[in-house]
Amino acid sequence: MILCQIMTEPKANNDLYLVVIPAIHINDQNFGYTEQILTLLPGSELATPFFPDEVNHYILMFKNRTKHLTGGHVTGYDLVEEMRDDGRVIVRVTQNVR
Repeated sequence: MILCQIMTEPKANNDLYLVVIPAIHINDQNFGYTEQILTLLPGSELATPFFPDEVNHYILMFKNRTKHLTGGHVTGYDLVEEMRDDGRVIVRVTQNVR
């Protein structure tokens, strides 16, 4: 007799943090072109500390682009503002995966 057990994978999450990184291009074609990059990195020590009056701008920008970051195993994102002792805010982004 063969037994077959169907197992569902538990929902997994990745806790990441919103980070703004300045970038200066050094190649010949775009030498000196400067931009900011919004990305996610693991670890709260890498999070960008935002001022309370600017954090919503970055959260909205990220939320508006999640459609391009969702698919495959990634099913969505949840964002939580975390107040720091110095009055600034970091943003924890939970990436929902299955």
